[in-house]
Amino acid sequence: MKLSKYSEAQILGILRQAEGGVPVAELCREHGMSNALFYRWRAKYGGMDASLISQMKGIEDENRRLKKMFAELSMQNELLKEALGKNSAAISTP
Repeated sequence: MKLSKYSEAQILGILRQAEGGVPVAELCREHGMSNALFYRWRAKYGGMDASLISQMKGIEDENRRLKKMFAELSMQNELLKEALGKNSAAISTP
């Protein structure tokens, strides 16, 4: 996953500036980012404060960990099914 060059605090600051009345085009030019990035941030972080963002990060990390664990267990399950299938086929045919 690509790391952002902006921290959560910087993102919140930029969004607060926009809420304060600074034009989006001016903010984007000042911070060297695209309009699309600003609107993506607004959709994702709009209305959040720092504590909610840290909770969201924690939930995303937990979700990533669980997805990895699920993938590993699924792979083990498939390998066991395959091994049991070969063993039962070898036993049934003399």
